[in-house]
Amino acid sequence: MAKNKSKNYVAAKALVTKDIYTLSEALELLPQTSKVKFDASVEMHVNTGLDPKHADQILRFTTSLPHGTGKKYKVVAFVPDEMVADAKKAGAIEAGLEDLVTKVAGGFMDFDYAVAHPTVMKDLAKIAKQLGQARKMPTPKNGTVSANVVEAITNIMQGQVEVRVDKFGSTHSLVGKLSFGTDKLTENIKTLVEGIKKNKPEGSKGTYIKSVHLASTMGPGLRVDVSEL
Repeated sequence: MAKNKSKNYVAAKALVTKDIYTLSEALELLPQTSKVKFDASVEMHVNTGLDPKHADQILRFTTSLPHGTGKKYKVVAFVPDEMVADAKKAGAIEAGLEDLVTKVAGGFMDFDYAVAHPTVMKDLAKIAKQLGQARKMPTPKNGTVSANVVEAITNIMQGQVEVRVDKFGSTHSLVGKLSFGTDKLTENIKTLVEGIKKNKPEGSKGTYIKSVHLASTMGPGLRVDVSEL
């Protein structure tokens, strides 16, 4: 049975009167379709022609948005003792090695990202499964394994985002807050789209970017003209 939509969602959906919008039109309409009482996030969903079951069609990269995402991230750092103070100063809510590994093994997962110095990766074997299932395992692919832990933490805090396709070949990314306004959101969106185009997998076949939709938190999606992007 289909799930009933809220009155607010139905009212917001009624404002979507076109199949495809220009980017500027979509960004002007988004605030009107937001019915929440807080500064809503803006998400961009990109449907690609990729089939991630093939190794040469996997899209995964990180990029920094010019104006960040507007979200405050909780970061933990797995580092040698001599790096603990610097990691915390950079913004890590927890930093260390043995005690932090034990804490995570005991169920602590109240963080968005985990970063690690390369020399301690072997010590994470005990919690690798937990971190992997939560998609929080540090990896060089998204810059969370780095000899410069302070830089890795700073990048996350300043709006670094990881883009990766799901099993259906789509990506889902935060591109800011409604309060950013049209200009800042436009710059963030175009930066992300350029990153997706630049990192096009070698095995991509047919149409690469099939569709792009923007949506605010709990709001309806607005399809954006791909050719404009």
